[in-house]
Amino acid sequence: MPHFKNPIVIASALVLIAELCFAGVSALVKHASQTLPYEHLVFFRNLFAFILLLPWLYRRRTTAFKTEQLPLHLLRAVVGIAAMYLFFLVIATIPLAQATLVLLMAPFIIPIISYFWLKESISQRVIFSIALGFSGALIFLNPLAQSIHPMVVVALVAAVFAAWTKTMIRKLSTTESPSKIVFYFSFFASVLSALPMLIRWQPIAPSAWGAILGIGLLAVVGQLAMTRAFSIAPPSQVGVFTYSSVIFAALLGYLIWGEAITFTMVLGSAIIFVAGYLALRRTRNPVNSLSGVVSGGRTR
Repeated sequence: MPHFKNPIVIASALVLIAELCFAGVSALVKHASQTLPYEHLVFFRNLFAFILLLPWLYRRRTTAFKTEQLPLHLLRAVVGIAAMYLFFLVIATIPLAQATLVLLMAPFIIPIISYFWLKESISQRVIFSIALGFSGALIFLNPLAQSIHPMVVVALVAAVFAAWTKTMIRKLSTTESPSKIVFYFSFFASVLSALPMLIRWQPIAPSAWGAILGIGLLAVVGQLAMTRAFSIAPPSQVGVFTYSSVIFAALLGYLIWGEAITFTMVLGSAIIFVAGYLALRRTRNPVNSLSGVVSGGRTR
């Protein structure tokens, strides 16, 4: 029984629960997008996150809006919304596991963006991890056996945007609290995603509200579980489990839509796990590691 009280075990379980929730969000988006424009889904996803922050906003109403980096908050929201639109579009088009896997390339892209934008150095270990991660993705997609769907390229663009938003978190964190960073993203994302939804507005059938509420609920539960996990254990010890979402996505895709699970998918996923583990475990410098951005927010 003491084994189950180990913070590492608890945190690992919470990360797995969070990733299962995020995979569930993707599955619900794929299901709901068959009858609703994805602009609706993006808006309500952001609206739920903003509503969750209202109690925090009320408690800190005297200082909640004070910021020194409003333009950067807005830029992060614009890029984050673009990533979310692209990812939701990709989910509706290609197998769930493929979409999830390409988005999981974001942590490997972050050091590259940090190198060019923030002028941060990249250690040889992280370079090796990045190369190994992309090799795993290539094996997963298996271009020799089948042509790669053009939407995979769109998913990669979404991953780049997601990586950029997480890199902005690092820059914002020099003056802003985590709560304020989340608040401004949720606020701007809700406002920015409202206009596209109104342009493409269509009545929402009563039966669709279950999926919409499920997307919001699972996203909130997943984010809370992830936040709690990294509050009781360091990302370097449990962060690798964030890559389990591709496994959950593959299982959901197989069970619901009959999407195939192949040997190359399993092998590619295993290689990505190893790449993430090496990057998280072997690099101690937070500037050069991926551990600082594993929990840096989700586009889902």
